Amino acid sequence: MPTRNSEGGRGPRSMATLGGSFFARITTEKAARYSSGLPREAPRTMRSRSGATSIAALTRKRRRMMKTFEFSIIASGLDPEAEDFADRFFQAGCDDATISFQKGHIILDFAREAASISNAISSAVKNVQQAGACVNRVEPDPLVSLSDMAARTGMSRAAMTQYSKGQRSKDFPAPVARVTSDSPLWDWATVAKWLFRNQKISKETALEAEAVRIANTAIRADGRKLEETLEDRLAEYEKQLEAA
Repeated sequence: MPTRNSEGGRGPRSMATLGGSFFARITTEKAARYSSGLPREAPRTMRSRSGATSIAALTRKRRRMMKTFEFSIIASGLDPEAEDFADRFFQAGCDDATISFQKGHIILDFAREAASISNAISSAVKNVQQAGACVNRVEPDPLVSLSDMAARTGMSRAAMTQYSKGQRSKDFPAPVARVTSDSPLWDWATVAKWLFRNQKISKETALEAEAVRIANTAIRADGRKLEETLEDRLAEYEKQLEAA
């Protein structure tokens, strides 16, 4: 899943506001420990009495089944100048995120390994809440311009413009915001569904776009049973895609 336009590094953890009004560091020792995203200690090889597969081998097998999903969580409710601001997130399990504070919002850019997009988003939301922050929404932004569409699909802006005008295909979704302006915005999940049906993007990309929409709807409601909601609705959505 594409990351935010203002990308953060994935190296040793540091954060700062744009403009330098706030700055916090994690020690080199902590950064090295957190930034790896791996268990704190290398797994030791162990065998049962029957000579079963070692824990290390099982760990490698599990990691092969995982995929890295990139997305952002916009949050609020914590003081970015507090000494334990960064530690609260890392200790809550957000050690695979780059943290920044911009325009009054806490922004966590995740690169999370998980078996599914449902698990990736729901576990990240839970970790942010465990740190004491309030989750406002998940991004990438659901509203996109033609340039955003081009960036997310790898196609040219000219091609997206032609699609939107019906010059290369029919029934392209209508914009949902700024409709009368020179820079209208489209709902990304709806556009992604159209692009998949026209064989322009993968099914996984379309599912990830819908996952963000489902997650934000659930978060605006009460956020309970987020993973269950995501799994159920995405399973139904996948059937719709396959039937198209």
